[in-house]
Amino acid sequence: MLEISNDYLQVRFSAHGAELQSIIRKDYQLEYLWSGDPAFWGKKSPVLFPIVGGLKNNTYRYKGREYQLGRHGFARDMTFTVTLHTATSINFSLRDSEETLRNYPFPFNLNIRYTVQDATLLVNYEVQNMGDDMMYFSIGAHPAFRVPLEQDTIYEDYALHFNETETAGVWPLSPGGQIEAAPLPYLEQTRQLPLKKSLFYKDALVFKNLASTSIAIRSHKTAHGVDVSFPGFPYMGIWSAKDADFVCIEPWCGIADTVNASGELTEKEGILELRPDELFQKQWSALFF
Repeated sequence: MLEISNDYLQVRFSAHGAELQSIIRKDYQLEYLWSGDPAFWGKKSPVLFPIVGGLKNNTYRYKGREYQLGRHGFARDMTFTVTLHTATSINFSLRDSEETLRNYPFPFNLNIRYTVQDATLLVNYEVQNMGDDMMYFSIGAHPAFRVPLEQDTIYEDYALHFNETETAGVWPLSPGGQIEAAPLPYLEQTRQLPLKKSLFYKDALVFKNLASTSIAIRSHKTAHGVDVSFPGFPYMGIWSAKDADFVCIEPWCGIADTVNASGELTEKEGILELRPDELFQKQWSALFF
């Protein structure tokens, strides 16, 4: 198991998907990351690339040709190469291959760097266009944090705390996983969303352009929690598997297809563009307390 650590945190990874496997606050001996119990959801923190969410019929068109991509793309199911590994930082790299080019016709270099800094885990994404044409992509995070964090607390003791007052609609998902045409009123002049498992019985809560740049998981019954910071990410998903003891806070640069999407990759909502050799960089972080 690959590992980085400092005086506060011990963080473990798998090269498969460059996925987080464990986040322990050493001075509390407290695990913050979901266990990955396959009875509920077998992943822990998949990287979403080169799409976020699902495409209509798992299909898109580019330059007159149809391609197939499954929900959240392929990076989460591929083995990354470790290109840097120090005591406190690790970098995972994924390059295009014959396999990726069959369903995603863009040469790319994806780097994901994890760094521990005091009690914070920094996660840096870098995407470089290695081809001769404009590159179209999305990228996002999907970390699952344990709730409840402590044995003498329950799921409903916790709430999500936004760092700004929010009035925001939630964008419902169709049975096929596409974004519906209009939002439903949801957050109304509030900074808190109390957690209960029924919140996620229909699917994720999807928000666009929140005022907040951080969301914390907190409880009045414990001093421990997680504060996820995501400046510059225009979309946010909050999700849990049915009746599971976790919540995902998912900063996204990209979003699932809408129900009326054309299917053209260049017209997809939230799609990012990179010129040849151009480098995209974005960072999110999580403070564990």
